[in-house]
Amino acid sequence: MQQAPRPGDSWRRRFWAHRSAVIGGGLFAAILFGCFVLPMLLGTNPTATSLLHRFEPPVWMEDGALANPLGTDNLGRDLLIRILVGGQVSLMVALATVTVAVTVGLILGTLAGYFGGWVDTIIMRVGDLFLAYPFMLLTISVIAILGPSLIVIVLVLALSDWVTYARTVRGSVLSAREREYVAAARSIGTPDLQILRLHILPNVLSPVLVLATVRAANYIIWESGLSFLGMGVPPPTPTWGMLLAEGRDFILDAWWLATLPGIAIMLTILSINLIGDGLRDAFDPRLKGGRA
Repeated sequence: MQQAPRPGDSWRRRFWAHRSAVIGGGLFAAILFGCFVLPMLLGTNPTATSLLHRFEPPVWMEDGALANPLGTDNLGRDLLIRILVGGQVSLMVALATVTVAVTVGLILGTLAGYFGGWVDTIIMRVGDLFLAYPFMLLTISVIAILGPSLIVIVLVLALSDWVTYARTVRGSVLSAREREYVAAARSIGTPDLQILRLHILPNVLSPVLVLATVRAANYIIWESGLSFLGMGVPPPTPTWGMLLAEGRDFILDAWWLATLPGIAIMLTILSINLIGDGLRDAFDPRLKGGRA
């Protein structure tokens, strides 16, 4: 029996030939090292205060100190360690949200696309309901009921975005279920679950992977925005959005308090988008995106 075509190593070669994607991957690897490994090596407490060292500028400025290379905030806390630890929160939120949203979207989108009929109608109408409900109103409602926490933020973001994955998966499944190898599998009595596992899912994972990479950047922005508004992870845990909110009151006298966390967010989003761009072009060479 003819088997479903499976992606080989060609997409990996195309990805590594995409220079901007490789640069983005290297930058993202450096960010991961900085956020998850460097704080352990430095051994600095991100909440430790030192009022005698308030508003110290970065080391490259006059009066800057090597002990606090990116300066200190209004309570004398080291900004470098706070940015690194804040990155842990944003990256963990992005990873957890991708995991939850992709899992829900993959299951429901596959069921809707493969079985169609009333199953498709119910799932898609529920998805329309979530799309019609404003993101900020959903966020305020859930946080007001459950309170701000890391788990609640992940829940809110996943509830807001699972429909995106479900619609993408549904479209891919609708196309894949009409292929000859799926019809052949049905004709010999192959169970639906086995058809989905062996012939359908391998052909829908590529677009989902690309979409998840791109959406992960949005989750970091959304988490930072919620933290900026005071609806994110509660203090004293530092987050990038919280650092931006704390630094905005001192932007004229201590510009580094808001600027440097903003640069950290920008570089992270840039690296993820470059990786997503490379994956998109690698999985679909017809786009000819190897514009490195």
